Amino acid sequence: MKSYQWYSDTWGKPIKEDRHLFLLLTIGVFQAGLSWQAAASKKEVFLRNFCQMDFRKVAAFFPEDIEAIEKDPEMIRNPRKIKAVVQNARAIVGLLTEYESFADYLWDFYQGVPLIKEYESADLVPNILPEATIIAKDMKKRGFAFVGPVVTCMFLKAAGVIQDQVLDC
Repeated sequence: MKSYQWYSDTWGKPIKEDRHLFLLLTIGVFQAGLSWQAAASKKEVFLRNFCQMDFRKVAAFFPEDIEAIEKDPEMIRNPRKIKAVVQNARAIVGLLTEYESFADYLWDFYQGVPLIKEYESADLVPNILPEATIIAKDMKKRGFAFVGPVVTCMFLKAAGVIQDQVLDC
């Protein structure tokens, strides 16, 4: 099995577990400028470097923790993206003053039910949606990083918050 198979196997299934959501967001951050396969194949590396995706622990990272991650030869060693993951962990912690969980925050946009988008054919499925752009803006306002419209749209689709249904299949 390819190291990224897990990602395509779980793509679009509704995720309501915070560590899994944090992992998917992290993949989205690292995917910017790369293929989804390159980012998703680093799951084990991300788990190892980001405390099994425990965002509370990652939020407490110091600069030397980030420097250690940058030295991991298996890591995608982009310092801006590594710092963005730490910043996103801190933003998730910040959400907990208002929401029970990161999942509650994301799913609250659609009252806990996936937003279904229907398309006549696969070539009509966009990688940017107005609904995702609204969430991206809210996330940025709350301190998240690397959450532009494309990254956020793909993250929400991966997490099953937004689901594409292609009618010609």
